Amino acid sequence: MGVPKERSEVLKGTLDLMVLKTLDALGPQHGYGIARRIEQLSQDLLRLNEGTIYASLLRLTQKGWIQSKWGASDSNRKAKFYSVTSAGRKQLARETRSWERISSVIGRVLRLDSQG
Repeated sequence: MGVPKERSEVLKGTLDLMVLKTLDALGPQHGYGIARRIEQLSQDLLRLNEGTIYASLLRLTQKGWIQSKWGASDSNRKAKFYSVTSAGRKQLARETRSWERISSVIGRVLRLDSQG
């Protein structure tokens, strides 16, 4: 038997970045599709419930970084599809640079030798 994977909660502030990037890379998606794609890319290490993903979509819409319109899903059901705005692409670039800086610093700290 294998060791079960430990699933992680999304770090505060990172979900919006992942949602923006997913929409930028894949084009218009509905909320369920965005959540499943992020979980798939994380190899199921991240868990996104509906409340989490829709709270992020609402925040991003209110900031003008994404927009939505109604359409039909793959199963021909009515669904709201989200897409990135030009302001959202600019924000994605800013947040990506910031994340890369912060994760680099964290990486350096974690590699510190305890001897010195």
